[in-house]
Amino acid sequence: MCANGWDAVVISGSDPHGSEYPAPRWKQVEWVSGFTGEAGDMVVTADHAGLWTDSRYFIQAMEQLEGSGIELHRTRVPGAVGIPEWVAGHADVVAIDGKSQSMASVMEIRKALEKAHGESEKEFALLDVPDMLDRIWEDRPWIPVSPVTTLDEQDVGESRLHKIVWLRKFLMAEGYDAILLSALDDIAWTLNVRGSDITYNPLVISYLLVTLEDVVWFVRKENTGQPDTDTLDSINELRADGVTVAGYDDLALSIAEQEEGFRIFVDAATLNYSAFKMLSGGLGEDCVVSGTSPVSLRKAVKNQVEISSLREAYLEDGAAVEQFLYWLDTSVRSGACVTEWEASVKLTSLRSRIPGYRGNSFENISAYGANAALPHYSTPREGSAVIMPRGLYLTDSGGQYLFGTTDITRTVPVGECTALEKEDYTLVLKGMIQLSMAVFPRGTAGCQIDVLAREPLWRSKRSFGHGTGHGVGFYLCVHEGPQDIRQNFNAQPLLPGMVTSNEPGIYREGEFGIRHENILLCKEAGKNEFGDWLDFETLTCCHIDTSVIVPGLLSSEEAEWLNRYNASVYERLSARLPVEVAAWLKEKTEPVRL
Repeated sequence: MCANGWDAVVISGSDPHGSEYPAPRWKQVEWVSGFTGEAGDMVVTADHAGLWTDSRYFIQAMEQLEGSGIELHRTRVPGAVGIPEWVAGHADVVAIDGKSQSMASVMEIRKALEKAHGESEKEFALLDVPDMLDRIWEDRPWIPVSPVTTLDEQDVGESRLHKIVWLRKFLMAEGYDAILLSALDDIAWTLNVRGSDITYNPLVISYLLVTLEDVVWFVRKENTGQPDTDTLDSINELRADGVTVAGYDDLALSIAEQEEGFRIFVDAATLNYSAFKMLSGGLGEDCVVSGTSPVSLRKAVKNQVEISSLREAYLEDGAAVEQFLYWLDTSVRSGACVTEWEASVKLTSLRSRIPGYRGNSFENISAYGANAALPHYSTPREGSAVIMPRGLYLTDSGGQYLFGTTDITRTVPVGECTALEKEDYTLVLKGMIQLSMAVFPRGTAGCQIDVLAREPLWRSKRSFGHGTGHGVGFYLCVHEGPQDIRQNFNAQPLLPGMVTSNEPGIYREGEFGIRHENILLCKEAGKNEFGDWLDFETLTCCHIDTSVIVPGLLSSEEAEWLNRYNASVYERLSARLPVEVAAWLKEKTEPVRL
């Protein structure tokens, strides 16, 4: 910074494609700070280093930053000052790595700098320094390359040719010559391809250019020696469907070949700033039109093949989780020494037996006692806590399968619980049940029903800081938009076919944490003179422990839903389970008596 005259450097926690979970090469915030959470960005000045993250990671950040001199800046809380405003008030010359900053985020920083310097005689500079950390990160990992596989129309319900035709209709309707897809899940969905370039995410690092005549996939697959047979077969299949496979770094060359007036549509939230500069420099700024990728919404609305497969995925996944909970319950209560890490390994081993398993959908959260108060607790391999026969244990996990992506959280008693643990457990469960039973008119957004999951906690003056629900992909990312269920305003309505999580919680630092999570499918609920109505089908199939519920806190309607749900779990899973697990589940699903 001193050598280059920079007042501040902004370090992104993302990659050139706006990914939530970046490959090791782009874990820049972790390399600089030691913070391992999935959501975090940094600013470094001559006399300050700050990490910006949200409430899911406050406790984790304080622990990991202790003694580093790095200050925690809390986001999504009242009075929070974001990076653009903070930087504008503390620096004149700001350097960014434009490859790892989205076009939209850089524009926000520029806008804040312009506002702060508008009435000042001081000039500002916003400098794009791609891969700036290469100069000091000596052992920085390379861009990963993994095998590519393709999915058939019978697996996903729609061919890549049909999706490309749909994209071209979008271009013709809007008057564009091309669309550049930069979000990796958008690309994977469009081409029906999967890979493993990013841990837990079946994605391939690439760009996709779709014009009215051509489809070009810019990917690192053919320049790495001998590609594997699956990759060669996949590339040949893509070529047979008219897809040109080019080098990952050849995008600029392709853009340079376009004629004057070539109009291209991009998504500012996922296109990196360096790529935007390349496009606008080659085509002219007026020819680069930004908006929201149409793929995001289309991908979120699952078709009938995907819905049918997801139902099966949640049955298979539920059977694995039930076997895990049986093992945990019998092991801990028998006095066996079980650590959080050993529990996590056991759960993964049970999932891995499912045909079509392709890995976990995110890092298992296996948390006992006070560790569960960290919403995104990272279970350590060495020195993880022993699960004692008292209190609560929380597991949040999921699987990637050829026929779907799963995500489930269960908080279970492993022994005697306190009155406060029981009360919080019941209040959080009430919120999850209330959202599960929701009926709402077409056009309703997730932010408009988020209160259903919070109201039982709010009445007791308790709350949680994270969102209630996120979209879930189909053998894609476990976190998917554009819909969500949270307090922050998001105008996207919930639509039939959308799959969204339902996961309220409560976290008491140093004591315990509770979260109940099921996955919901939005579906049609009929029409009448008042409009079109929607409701939810619960896809998750795994019992909810009733032994620590405070019955007096449940309404009769909530108890009826819970009893009906647990009875359904036993009915659907018992035949898939070993005899001893099925017998245990039968006891666990006995009705709650008010």
